[in-house]
Amino acid sequence: MAGGGGGEDGDFGFQIAPMVDVVFVLLLFFMACAGQNITEGFLKIALPSQSESTSSLKVPIVIGIDTAGNVSVGNEPKGGGKGDHDLDELTGYLKNAIETSPEDPVIIRPSMDALHERVIDVLNSCRKARVKNLSFG
Repeated sequence: MAGGGGGEDGDFGFQIAPMVDVVFVLLLFFMACAGQNITEGFLKIALPSQSESTSSLKVPIVIGIDTAGNVSVGNEPKGGGKGDHDLDELTGYLKNAIETSPEDPVIIRPSMDALHERVIDVLNSCRKARVKNLSFG
């Protein structure tokens, strides 16, 4: 017989060489993938620490405008009536607050039915007080 190597049944038995080849291919695959791990250690993020003082916290100044045109900071009225377009009391309050801590944000919260004219009056008062951080809430 020309082929040889096998028994009469054609059973060649357990072949170890193909198994070693498969193991080497798997090992090569895992070694190649292990080099592609992306580490995020190069991102520099400054986390807040316990040692920061409470004076660095920015407390927002919330200016409310109701439907009658009354302006208030917190629960304290700072300008009343529709005829008072200058809002001197609000301007003085904002100037003092900005001199103390210039980075504190000012948030204007008008009611849904407040007149746009009154919102403009508050914006003019903020401009006079040189408010830097201004937003609507």
